[in-house]
Amino acid sequence: MRDALILGFDTSAAHCAAALLCGDQCLAARQEDMTRGQAERLMPLLEEVLTEAGVNWRDLTRIGVGIGPGNFTGVRIGVSAARGLALSLKIPAIGVSSLEAVAHASQGPVLAAIAAPRSRGYFEGYRMARPVELQICELANLPTDWAEPGLTCIGSAAEDAAATLGATVRPAAFAPASAIARIAAQRDLVPGLRPAPLYLQPADAAPPSDPPPVILD
Repeated sequence: MRDALILGFDTSAAHCAAALLCGDQCLAARQEDMTRGQAERLMPLLEEVLTEAGVNWRDLTRIGVGIGPGNFTGVRIGVSAARGLALSLKIPAIGVSSLEAVAHASQGPVLAAIAAPRSRGYFEGYRMARPVELQICELANLPTDWAEPGLTCIGSAAEDAAATLGATVRPAAFAPASAIARIAAQRDLVPGLRPAPLYLQPADAAPPSDPPPVILD
């Protein structure tokens, strides 16, 4: 999809982030740290990214969105927006997990580690000798048999995980929205499949009832 325009965005953590890609080139990107207000900020931020790149909504080929795990309300905001945009624009929307985005373009054995509430973390292994499936664990009680030679930990909980497992800490290769857009560009489409929230724990609060956005010609 060398000439395709892919819009990736993420509100699953304490930020509102978006990136527009054409092939391997990032045409425009924004990331603003925030613990609340993503619902109000997301659509204007997406408009700013498109305007900076000199394109409009109808130029987009597909959408990538972060589906979590992460902040319950933030995940709902992003997924609802992606579904509404995909429906309005008649283009596919692809959900990408936060852990896959963190590990994207990494090399060797990697443990993706993202901080979760109450001193826990979300974890998933990539190319590890002992498969580590997506799960939530207490940071103080990580299984020691996850340790292996050459292991790298990436993500907001990487330092805690690395200290327990004797691993190396490395930053993600791409910012969240850029990684999401790159993964969405590469992923094969499944007819009828829509992004869905990825939750590993019950919500701390009720989800918002905001309707998805509508794109007008």
